[in-house]
Amino acid sequence: MITDPLFYLCAIPAVLFYGIAKGGFGGNIAILSVPLMALVVSPQKAAAILLPILIVMDITALRTFRGRWDKPNLRIIIPAALIGVLIGGLTFRLLDDAHIQLMIGAIALVFVLNIWLRGEEPPVRGAGIVRGGFWGIISGFTSFGIHAGGPPINVYLLPQKMDKTLLMGTIAVFFAVVNLAKLPAYIYLDQFNTSNLLTSLALLPLAPIGVWLGFWMLQRSNEKLIYQLCYVFLFLTGCKLLYDGFNGLYPG
Repeated sequence: MITDPLFYLCAIPAVLFYGIAKGGFGGNIAILSVPLMALVVSPQKAAAILLPILIVMDITALRTFRGRWDKPNLRIIIPAALIGVLIGGLTFRLLDDAHIQLMIGAIALVFVLNIWLRGEEPPVRGAGIVRGGFWGIISGFTSFGIHAGGPPINVYLLPQKMDKTLLMGTIAVFFAVVNLAKLPAYIYLDQFNTSNLLTSLALLPLAPIGVWLGFWMLQRSNEKLIYQLCYVFLFLTGCKLLYDGFNGLYPG
């Protein structure tokens, strides 16, 4: 088990950020979690420590949203995401995290800047098999290694302008399935060891606290604010991922 106090100084807010996002408030703020923990441990170790905690958060989120999710969308994006997870598992040792970060950062920035520069909200779009399948695969793939599946799936879901609770409930179900699907591959790839699992166990009590806090904040915010926050955090996420990607490819 990790005993370094500096690690927990970074890990505790990282876990709470993820929980708040899974509870529905702040959207892509969760993307800060792995980089924050990676200040003191490797990104791979941070992702391995987080995965069991995320699964507990997913269970809490499913109970919190209680059936408030969009089934037509889930029937499209979940099978696609499972394909993405499979691709991520097969290519895990071949791809550099930096390239994935650059790809997702560019997608997030282009999407948000297109909306902001036009000065108007994008037209409402319904569920689509082609678009949902594409972004579902990308989300499953990017979620596998660095838990960065949020930006791609938000590119698909945000233009649909769902009710805020329905949107967050749909995202909760989506990532509950994706994270469970990652578990066997993480075991096969030896991502778990005694130290990682004991550290996950120590941080586990924070999981429901973060989710409940996020849901409490969601219920006290209006729908327009939630969408505005999603766009802002998606933009900041894109900037952070581009920075990390360039820094990974060209350190120093």
